[in-house]
Amino acid sequence: MFENLIERLESSFKLIKGQGRITEVNISETLKEIRKALLDADVSYKIAKTFCDEVKQKALGQDVLKAVRPEQMMIKIVHDELALLMGSEASDINVKGNPGIVLVAGLQGSGKTTFSAKLALNCKSKRGMRTLLVAGDVYRPAAIDQLKVLGEQIGVEVYTEDGVKEPVSIAKNAVKKARNEGYSLVIIDTAGRLAIDKQMMDEISSIKSAVNPTETLFVVDAMTGQDAVETARAFNEVLDFDGVVLTKMDGDTRGGAALSIKAVVQKPIKFISAGEKMEALDVFHPKRIADRILGMGDVVSLVEKAQEQYDEEEARRLHKKMARNQFNLDDFYQQIQQIKKMGNIKDLASMLPGVGKAIKDVDIDNSSFKGVEAIILSMTPYERENPSVLNGSRRKRIAEGSGTSLVEVNRLLKQFEGTRKMMKNFSSNAMSQRVMRKKRR
Repeated sequence: MFENLIERLESSFKLIKGQGRITEVNISETLKEIRKALLDADVSYKIAKTFCDEVKQKALGQDVLKAVRPEQMMIKIVHDELALLMGSEASDINVKGNPGIVLVAGLQGSGKTTFSAKLALNCKSKRGMRTLLVAGDVYRPAAIDQLKVLGEQIGVEVYTEDGVKEPVSIAKNAVKKARNEGYSLVIIDTAGRLAIDKQMMDEISSIKSAVNPTETLFVVDAMTGQDAVETARAFNEVLDFDGVVLTKMDGDTRGGAALSIKAVVQKPIKFISAGEKMEALDVFHPKRIADRILGMGDVVSLVEKAQEQYDEEEARRLHKKMARNQFNLDDFYQQIQQIKKMGNIKDLASMLPGVGKAIKDVDIDNSSFKGVEAIILSMTPYERENPSVLNGSRRKRIAEGSGTSLVEVNRLLKQFEGTRKMMKNFSSNAMSQRVMRKKRR
């Protein structure tokens, strides 16, 4: 995400490095490179020029402190302007109502159906809402079946009407059902087209008028760049939607759509989606995205993802096992599953400051765990619980059973022992600190 832009901006700031102060002369080349970087990121010329003019005006008006280098001041100004360009603050969706109604619109192939399911899971797990998904795309082959499969996967009911080709009546009947049966939220997936046309616009407008949604979201493929922005403009003129959802962000190395849409349609980006997993939906935080673009990482989002997977009871159980040096390979396996639930490993690592650039060309994904998982699952329950019994013959059997080599099995067991020792030391130190605090009292 934003890979190319991150590199170009980093190079542009080097041009002012070593200067004693910011002047119109020494920032002109930097701003020129910043403008080129934005244009290469598929930001429109008008937005790129306005952005650079704002940065220049603020940079020349700054009194640079002696303790702050000019390039640091420029990075701060560019960071603040990037956040402002994308909307400054995160914007929540309105799901209040009896029931709350979210209408999902966009072109065909933008990811509306998958997003609808992701949003349903998000509202179910994080807001505790009883949600009804509505299959309003009656034209695309298998669209209804896709939503049914996703609904079953996340444990959310899907409302359909077999043989009915009237999306407006389907939406109205679904809302009526939700109201009568105590659902707190209705999410309506609608049909898209391969291009903007009057029929599609009239239909989605009719659905909006019929159900009066509390929130209308426009879903767009981030990889389409300026096309995404122009599509958003066209939809907004007809629908007057409340916010934008950018999908397929994991495939967008430029970032033009994220940087431009707010400025063009004056509607906030509310969610970004990266990956096929149902949990892969994030609230859009402009300041955090600006941090990532400038190579500062996004530790806050990383911590939030960890907290989402945090199980207090499981943590207490593990802590006791660590204290007794009973942490075993079953526990090790469960920890891997918790990490995988947080998302793509490379994306998570890139949220740490300075790490993104270091692992840019490194191929890391969740499939990297497959060998480790195969080795552990090839052990008997007794062996996983008692790793000390794993002698040479057992290890050879495990290697053959997992399709790996004896070297890989030995490496895993060595890593596991190292992890167990580290956890025991950590637990012992924590216990010692608690004892010391009690003595002081």
